[in-house]
Amino acid sequence: MGLRRNMRKILKLIRREYRASVKTKGFVIGLVLAPVLFCGGLLGTFLLKDRVDTTDKKVAIIDRSGKIAESLIRAAEDRNKAVVYDQNTGKKAKPLYILEVLDSDREKPEKQRLELSDRIRNGELYAFVEIGPEIAHPGKNPEASRITFYAKNAAVDEIREWIVFPINNQLRKIRMDDAGIKTDVKDLFAWINVDGLGLVSMDSETGAIKDAKRSREEETFLPPIIMTMLMFMMIMMGAVPLLNSVMEEKTQRIAEVLLGSISPFEFMMGKVIGGVAVSLTSSAVYVIGGVIAFRQMGMNQYIPYHILPWFFAYMVLAILMMGSLFASFGSACNDPKDAQSLSMPGMFLVVIPMFMFTPVIMRPESSLATWMSLFPTFTPTLMIMRLSTPVGVQPWQPWAGLVGMLLFTILFIWAGGRIFRIGILMQGKAPNIGNIIKWAIRRQ
Repeated sequence: MGLRRNMRKILKLIRREYRASVKTKGFVIGLVLAPVLFCGGLLGTFLLKDRVDTTDKKVAIIDRSGKIAESLIRAAEDRNKAVVYDQNTGKKAKPLYILEVLDSDREKPEKQRLELSDRIRNGELYAFVEIGPEIAHPGKNPEASRITFYAKNAAVDEIREWIVFPINNQLRKIRMDDAGIKTDVKDLFAWINVDGLGLVSMDSETGAIKDAKRSREEETFLPPIIMTMLMFMMIMMGAVPLLNSVMEEKTQRIAEVLLGSISPFEFMMGKVIGGVAVSLTSSAVYVIGGVIAFRQMGMNQYIPYHILPWFFAYMVLAILMMGSLFASFGSACNDPKDAQSLSMPGMFLVVIPMFMFTPVIMRPESSLATWMSLFPTFTPTLMIMRLSTPVGVQPWQPWAGLVGMLLFTILFIWAGGRIFRIGILMQGKAPNIGNIIKWAIRRQ
């Protein structure tokens, strides 16, 4: 009877926490804004990458060598004929590259650069390229053998990347001609790209060999980005706010009233499980909405159905584990200043895996990615990230990560309960990590 009565009290507290979080305008607004704030820019990059600017780009060429400009113009004309207009629809798909060759001002080159820069600022030009006089056979003067590209955003400009091949192609021809080597051989300078494919597989039912699929950037990056950011959002929404929530109830004396009918451990678990319920609600909205949206856009192949069970299992354990930590920290705080100082150690455990995004995506099977994803506090983010990549992981690793998280969750709940029991009733003393650790390990 006592256990049943205690469970009823915990369930009432969970219901109270859940309603207090979900039945607010802030929850609905946060549900809409959170994905925009966390990953809207990354998703927009992928979803809008094909919607390029088709405005014609006018580029001035100053060829001080007198050997490159003509070949650049021919390359631009060939490029414009091949890729500017979509062959199926006839619509303009890419901008025209319009090249304008200018005479070189050998007496005042700085003045010419300034005038061209002003033309770019006024919108008359998009960019200008300056080719050094000794570009064909570089000598001791590096300035005379430079190719410089001037534009408002030259570092990430597509035209700057495009001109590299036609210029170097022409330079190879010039150098071979000067060396007495024939350059009229057909396809001598033909450029062949390397196609990226997955692995050939066998159909388990028919035994037929299945051709490898073409690897795409979207398949490599989109699922890991979405699943990782979703896990990060759920931890931020379900676990991290418990620190301030517990601190506020302690400072407003609400905790003292609640402790008149429930134990500190029951109080903490009610708060933590309430956070789990909020995260489950939010994640269900995002997952269902995401599946519907991707189906409507014809992107079914990017929906990682096989990862969703792992996602929810890791998420529940992550909220229980990190929620116990943040709730116990909140019990030790007496004011917002204390909460701010104690939030940093807990946030490190949440944020550090996000710094590993690029190396883990590039090499999900590496030793670094494997062992970091098996560290329990990093497992929910990094293991989901690795599972979402086309490479995947070995079958035992998700289970090992789940077992490690389960053990750490039990440890964090046990230690958090001991800290909560002392901290929730302590007033006036500023908390520090040393004292909190002592509360967790000493005999009570």
